[in-house]
Amino acid sequence: MHFLTKELYFPPVEDASHEGILAIGGDLSVERLMLAYSNGIFPWFNDEEPILWWSPPERMVVNPLDYKISKSLRNIINRNIFDVTLNKNFEGVISNCQSITRKGQNGTWITDDIIKSYTQLHKIGKVMSFEVWLNNELVGGLYGVDLGHVFCGESMFSKVPNASKVAFVKLIEYLKQNNYKLLDCQVHNDHLEKLGAFEISRASFMMILKS
Repeated sequence: MHFLTKELYFPPVEDASHEGILAIGGDLSVERLMLAYSNGIFPWFNDEEPILWWSPPERMVVNPLDYKISKSLRNIINRNIFDVTLNKNFEGVISNCQSITRKGQNGTWITDDIIKSYTQLHKIGKVMSFEVWLNNELVGGLYGVDLGHVFCGESMFSKVPNASKVAFVKLIEYLKQNNYKLLDCQVHNDHLEKLGAFEISRASFMMILKS
């Protein structure tokens, strides 16, 4: 494992451990975060831990062009229960992602420092948020890092059934319309798999990222 200093540098992703940990330390500056994401690396750590940088051997992704929305989810969207906006309330989305209770998880990796850094990225147009509203109340959403051809999803939340799923579909539609090559979902989880995400090798992911 590599230990980072103040130098703006990351080792090759192939140096990551078999779990995917590449480096430890450094900072969450805008410059370092953008260097990380543009090289297939992302931070993921708990509040009391040092900063851990990851590039897992298998990457959870969605190809926007190939994505097929389920019939049940299409029916939910067609009912027009929810309103969906883009970049209207990033602060509300990330704070809800931080505070929402998640099944099987204690605490959150979205620390106050993470919120501060990603808010800076949002202000310079490098982070996007999708907000889902029900009766003018924010009930779901997601955010992620925008690389222009790849969108790196970070977190989503839902206060009512299906709100985060609707945000996910609207994100996919946006990526498809704007010719993005890939939605990066980082690591496997069952919820993402049910939404249509699948794993590819790190090597395949890096080829798309660098193309």
